[in-house]
Amino acid sequence: MKSISRRDFLSKSGLLASASYPAMIALGLLKSAPAHAFNLEKKGNGKKVIILGAGLAGLASAYELTKLGYECTILEARERTGGRCWSIKNGSSHLEHDKPLVSAKFDEGLYFNAGPSRIPHNHELTLHYCKELGVPIQVYNNVNESTYFFAEGKGALSNKKVRNREIHNDIRGYMAEMLSKTMDSNLDSALTKEDGQKIIEYLMAEGGLDVDKLYKASARRGYIESPGAGNKPGIITDPYKLADIIKSGLMDPDFYNVAEYTYELQMTMFQAVGGMDKIAQAFEKKVAPMLKLNAEVLAIDNTTEGVKIIYKDKTGEHELQGDLCICTLPLPVLSNVKNNFSSEVNRAIDFIEYNKTGKIGLQFKRRFWEEDEHIYGGITHTNNELTQIFYPSYDYLSKKGILIGYYNFNEKAALVSDLSYAEREKLALQKGRLIHPQYDKEFESSLSVSWHKTKYSMGGWAVYNTETRKNSYPAMLKPDGNIYFAGEHLTYLNAWMAGALESARSVVTDIHARTTESRLKYPTQTKG
Repeated sequence: MKSISRRDFLSKSGLLASASYPAMIALGLLKSAPAHAFNLEKKGNGKKVIILGAGLAGLASAYELTKLGYECTILEARERTGGRCWSIKNGSSHLEHDKPLVSAKFDEGLYFNAGPSRIPHNHELTLHYCKELGVPIQVYNNVNESTYFFAEGKGALSNKKVRNREIHNDIRGYMAEMLSKTMDSNLDSALTKEDGQKIIEYLMAEGGLDVDKLYKASARRGYIESPGAGNKPGIITDPYKLADIIKSGLMDPDFYNVAEYTYELQMTMFQAVGGMDKIAQAFEKKVAPMLKLNAEVLAIDNTTEGVKIIYKDKTGEHELQGDLCICTLPLPVLSNVKNNFSSEVNRAIDFIEYNKTGKIGLQFKRRFWEEDEHIYGGITHTNNELTQIFYPSYDYLSKKGILIGYYNFNEKAALVSDLSYAEREKLALQKGRLIHPQYDKEFESSLSVSWHKTKYSMGGWAVYNTETRKNSYPAMLKPDGNIYFAGEHLTYLNAWMAGALESARSVVTDIHARTTESRLKYPTQTKG
């Protein structure tokens, strides 16, 4: 066989562009790309970039810019990095603007994530950084049929805990029964009788219907006495009546658990081993020499030469000058910083809202949710001030544990945040014992966080409406002179760590294109 060069092979083989890349890798002409490639060419030639905020967006920006040859300085008002990416452990301190400083008194090794706690399967960049930075991850059990619904009210199922699987399977069964009964008389004109029969067979399987197309109890909804050896076939109960489910509010849109249907919340989900702030800490190790903690930004100015930042630390006020600035401060915080931004940007800062949200971590001396109730991870949903109870997805079968006693939002979060720390604990225990009476005997300690009352956050995450997404959002995507903006609030991934990371890379791309006079455009997340 006549030998040909690798160049000739590629040109003569007729490979399509979509197939030539792996072929070139196989022939050794290209290096394989990382999972979430970000290989920008050229260097920043020592340009000075000041980064405001050491949350994930600020840390990732510094990390990537440093690799490109930029000289970065990060100013962070807190004594720690990570921003809202924070795992509360023993000794962690927390301060809200209308309350005294409080410190967690948890056992060593126990923690709860006060901010983000989950990494969706499709958040490629977050997973990529975990791999690149050596942050071990583990499966996070977000959807658990063993958890409960608890509705306060007057219905037959109100004021009692009802297993997730019971409600899910009962509703699924009743809906399938009703649909199957209407198939013969309401067959779509495009479907044949055979098509209709296949749909009925699907509905019977999906809803657990019997041969008469009726929904009755089955093992799908669990046992009140488990099967066992000898004469123990197991005991199941009759399904709840559909009317009782409806009257108790368990089908209300704001209450019914559809977590398994929401794209980001579908399994498999992950978490960083030892707490989500391990991700921030891994970034911190890479950028430590350029990091200034306890440095609160007072003023941000565009100048003819670049940018000027005024900040204060324990020694007083200081001035820092640079070529460019990346501002990652949450907008409610930024609105209180003196600046010379354009009127369009300042208007956007004022108009974009952040939600109110809070969590409380409750330490118990026994993992009764596992030992007594077979709950390993997942979420219990309520219609009271608790909203959600999260069960830990780590250290299964160990002695002690911390569960999130409430995770609430908006009006409920505002109401609970006005309570003292002791009153929040009292409320969490009072409402929680209605579901878990073991609270009284097993409880040890707590710590609660209301993000909208936390000084350097002042909110959980950005919440857009149609108007602000259309009119305010675009203003923040562009640089204002020499100042760029980054953070979860400048993406469509609000409330997720991926939003901060994607935004950081996008801004780094824009800055590098500007300083190197290149035509670069950062691609958004790739896969569905």
